[in-house]
Amino acid sequence: MEAFFVSFSTVAIAEMGDRTQLLALVLAARYQKPLPIIAGIFCATLASHVAAGFIGLWFGSLLKPTIVQALVGISMIAMALWTLKPDQLSDEHKNVSARGAFIATLTGFFVAEIGDKTQIATIALAAAYPSLLAVIAGTTAGMMTANVPIVILGKTLSKSLPLKAIHWGAAALFLGLGVVYLGRIFWR
Repeated sequence: MEAFFVSFSTVAIAEMGDRTQLLALVLAARYQKPLPIIAGIFCATLASHVAAGFIGLWFGSLLKPTIVQALVGISMIAMALWTLKPDQLSDEHKNVSARGAFIATLTGFFVAEIGDKTQIATIALAAAYPSLLAVIAGTTAGMMTANVPIVILGKTLSKSLPLKAIHWGAAALFLGLGVVYLGRIFWR
């Protein structure tokens, strides 16, 4: 259960103000069809996080547990710093093709997730925890928890969220998780 909850909370918080969350907002405003957009987000996230999970699992199997703990701790601290720099949506995502809300969301989200902090977090978490299924379920649920309200409520919600405070809170959480992982090395 720890793997699921840590994965869920890590990705749900990392997603706040992320470029994929901004993409969800743009797609919701453009297509105004929440269900196909939510389905596209789910499918793209699942595909991305399954791939990242297997990479993390493979990577974790090559390293000693102490090194994995150190790498996860360092990556969480790096995520804390990365979270303080809010993402911007580039022009390439503003002009999503009109092939349909689902296809546009599926392709847009899958491409936007490549190298994204939530994908990197999934790799790190899959390396750290033995239950790949719990990690993927947690990261995917975290992604959906952060994006579904954006799709449903759209611009109204985005104007009322205190994004700066969310970024600082997320950074503090990641810093805390990084310290916990690094602390496990020294307090064994």
